[in-house]
Amino acid sequence: MPAWNIARADNNRAALEMLRAQAYDLVLTGEETSGKQDVELLRQIRTVRPHIRLIIITSKSTPADVIGAMRERAFSYFSEPYATETFEQMLKLATTGPVWDEGIEILSATPQFINLVARCDRKTADRLIQFIHEIADLPMKERDAVGLAFREMLMNAIEHGAHFKATQHVAISYIRAKHMVLCRVKDPGEGFSFEELSHAAVMNPPSEPIRHEAIREQQGLRPGGFGILVTQNIIDELIYGEKGNEVVLIKYLKPDQLDD
Repeated sequence: MPAWNIARADNNRAALEMLRAQAYDLVLTGEETSGKQDVELLRQIRTVRPHIRLIIITSKSTPADVIGAMRERAFSYFSEPYATETFEQMLKLATTGPVWDEGIEILSATPQFINLVARCDRKTADRLIQFIHEIADLPMKERDAVGLAFREMLMNAIEHGAHFKATQHVAISYIRAKHMVLCRVKDPGEGFSFEELSHAAVMNPPSEPIRHEAIREQQGLRPGGFGILVTQNIIDELIYGEKGNEVVLIKYLKPDQLDD
């Protein structure tokens, strides 16, 4: 853990004055302010420190606030309750690595319909997964399911479609309808067919549930290969495009999961 010099501000106005007077590497907002207030702080900070990293931490949040934070290039966003381990990992990402602020670009966005592109590297993927987790206004069980499925499909796109090339981008769509949540992920790769996936768990016959592990070892691949199978088991529909480089995942919402 690096040695950090930490300065505290009593409120957002004081924080802005401190940043006008001195440059800092990272800003964490206080939980007592709303997401909307913190987005406004970030907007003002950008006029004096355009490339500073800022993580919003708040107890009052809406999907519109998260979208606003992404537009203003916040590094990440956490609303209570959140997992301490996830926050610690994001804090580590924020204090290491090169310039990040071009990694996620919103093309159009409302709380119900978001289109964006994201750079194909693991750090940007981790940031995007946290943003989508915050945008999804769902009960915790459904939010976790959508988040896990989205993570698996995004990492497949970045690893197998773009081969972790930071010069490439994935296209993402998120739709929150009354009775469902839909996520679309399109990578820049050439695609695949399921007949080529003998190294993936989804192609294992029922009598050989771990056959793919031996095939992965023979091919020199890292352990894993469960992404599509896991996603199929937690999402209601998983639909691939003709080429295989575009996938849509759908989670249907029961009546008791809908807003009043």
